[in-house]
Amino acid sequence: MARVFVLNGVNLGALGTRRPEVYGTLTLKDIEERLRDRFPQVDFEFRQTDYEGEMVGYVREAGGSDGIVINPGAWTHYSYALHDALEAAEDVVKVETHLSNVHAREPWRRHSVISPAVNAVVAGMGPYGYETAVDYILGRSKT
Repeated sequence: MARVFVLNGVNLGALGTRRPEVYGTLTLKDIEERLRDRFPQVDFEFRQTDYEGEMVGYVREAGGSDGIVINPGAWTHYSYALHDALEAAEDVVKVETHLSNVHAREPWRRHSVISPAVNAVVAGMGPYGYETAVDYILGRSKT
């Protein structure tokens, strides 16, 4: 059975109520349920934190798994600590995921310090982006 970590960063615990016109009305629990339903063959580990150091620990913990789906939230644009943790997870397939199309929003959202440390990026597909990321991981994973 494949093991995939789904890591959500700062402010993503407020999904469903925070700017629904941008991020949609689904909560993280809704997204988790969709992933479990679509991929019953995957052992998921879901995590969310608003603390950067805790997220770095989650990335380290995911070492040796089949993949990481990570939505870093605002850390995307400035967390070199998270970049370094992802870069160190060399044996793991990693996908940076964003619900909104960050390239069509404010100019500061268009740059990611995370992207160079991951295998792929999905943006603007809403909750389907998480499903696409898991599909990609399963296609690339070692199991």
